[in-house]
Amino acid sequence: MQAIKARQWPNAVRSLSQAAHLAPADTLVWMQLARVHVQSGEPELALPAAQRAYALEPRNALACLLLTECFTQQHRYAEAAEVFASLAADVARDRDFLVAHAVTLLFADRAAESIPLFLRALSMKMDDAPTHYRMGLAFKRMNRENEAAICFRTAIALDKEGEVRAQTLPLLLMASRQACDWQHLEEDTAALLRCIDEAPARIVANIEPFALLAVPAGAQRQRRLGEVYLHERVGNAVPLPRPGARPPGRIRVGYLSNDLYSHATSQLIAELLERRDTGRFEVFLYCHSKHDGSDIQRRIRAASDHYVDVTPMTHTAIAQRMRADAIDIAIDLKGYTQGTRFTLLAERPAAVQVSFLGYPGTTGAKFLDYVIGDPVVTPLDHAAHFSERIAQMPASYQPNDSRRPLPPSPGRAAVGLPDDAVVMCCFNQSYKLSPAMLDLWSRILSDAPRAVLWMLSWNAHGQRNLLQELQKRGIPPSRVFFSPRLPPDEHIARLRCADLFLDTWPCNAHTTASEALWAGVPVLTVPGETFASRVAASLVSACGLPQLACADDDAYVRQAITLANDGPALRALKEHLDDHRLQLPLFDIAAYAESYHRLLERMFERHRAGLPPEHLAAEPAPAALR
Repeated sequence: MQAIKARQWPNAVRSLSQAAHLAPADTLVWMQLARVHVQSGEPELALPAAQRAYALEPRNALACLLLTECFTQQHRYAEAAEVFASLAADVARDRDFLVAHAVTLLFADRAAESIPLFLRALSMKMDDAPTHYRMGLAFKRMNRENEAAICFRTAIALDKEGEVRAQTLPLLLMASRQACDWQHLEEDTAALLRCIDEAPARIVANIEPFALLAVPAGAQRQRRLGEVYLHERVGNAVPLPRPGARPPGRIRVGYLSNDLYSHATSQLIAELLERRDTGRFEVFLYCHSKHDGSDIQRRIRAASDHYVDVTPMTHTAIAQRMRADAIDIAIDLKGYTQGTRFTLLAERPAAVQVSFLGYPGTTGAKFLDYVIGDPVVTPLDHAAHFSERIAQMPASYQPNDSRRPLPPSPGRAAVGLPDDAVVMCCFNQSYKLSPAMLDLWSRILSDAPRAVLWMLSWNAHGQRNLLQELQKRGIPPSRVFFSPRLPPDEHIARLRCADLFLDTWPCNAHTTASEALWAGVPVLTVPGETFASRVAASLVSACGLPQLACADDDAYVRQAITLANDGPALRALKEHLDDHRLQLPLFDIAAYAESYHRLLERMFERHRAGLPPEHLAAEPAPAALR
């Protein structure tokens, strides 16, 4: 059809709709109609036509594949997986079909079932780099980091064009770091940074910016990668038409996230939403989270004026919904974290657009006006590191939930720790660890003979490799303890068995650090130049303990050794946290909420006055709430 060749989608839809009416049993016509709707970005309109085509020929693999595409474009992966499963077992499936089926299972949280399909596809073409890459993603979802790393390294070795290599390098680094397999760490890190610095933009744009948070890449490289990544994806995005006159009433704030369930973001933001000033703000949640039925999810939903499930909607449809809701301030809680849809804000659905909480760094997005930080994580003299304007909270950027439980300690014996030791812990994910961090910890343990190290067991390979690495540095396994992951309440209870939390960099403990401080455990850190490396310094400063943010590696080691060997000094820090918990700025959510609301008002007042976004320095905390 000429209309299809000319990409004149409305004309093509009209012609094919007429053809389908005249020949309702013609599978090909229904498939063409569905395909035109898909290509024009209307998967919800494509769905009925694709369903009709597959119903007419239930043994047609192409009709099956087209129907699953309609579901996956609406993020309805479970339904797409059911369609794949409905195709008769004796129908031939080519390699592309098997890979599509496997990827759908992966996104439907059925990663283990995807592995046999990936292997069948590889049996047809063993040197297919993208399939090895995707199988690595499946193993990663299963927390089998070692197998994931093998798949990623194979994909890189097979890639001839460079695009798969660029996409895979950061995942290889992440998987290797999660498994604490540092054999190729230096060369893999150097290869990633060299690719960012030297490869063409179309290649660099395959590297997700999240990959740089735990890598010593520097703030300027983080910003540049974000800018390149977005330019290739939304550089040609067309903003929605300018809105008409703003309706009178409260400032309308819309949050966009898929972490509104039992997730760290929800644990931090729940009470802030509950304390929203309903006289000044009307809150909308644009949510594409899974439904886990948790207490925190129920709290989050109840703490809004409008809850909108946008899971099956396209980016454009969500942007149009936000515009129809007359959102004044759109707040993205994701950045480049898993499942993000923040690029829809390139369509400019709101007057003011903000990055907050979920992503500790710049996005490189020209369509985000502000990033919410504080004088420690985002000092104004770091403005060149950010594409957004900096908007500072007076204490820490991080909200906290003063209603979270604080259960009693179960006692050290219950968690397998010695009663007479100084317990130094680090519960950060293992990808944040490095040989350099273990060098520092080994120096501390060597000069603090009563100290032991306590960590989480994130995966079997990581635990085994960490013990081997520490032994190489003279620390025997008898001084190292591992515990399994637990639900938040139980984790906070056992945290109270620790004496000191040893932080990591360039990616600090974030929610993990505030959990430790809530449990009365001091956190020792060294701030760097990036947002992600300054979070713990922000948190301890907001707890009145700025001395725990050390100047450099040597100061960190000296301070840890001093505290380990000075019981009264360490007890004084713990007592400070315990005795003043709810008065500390980090946990004074009433003061935080008022400062946060005032910051949103300042953003919107500039817009209403016709002024462009500008850096907003922190104002003093409200006097009445100090």
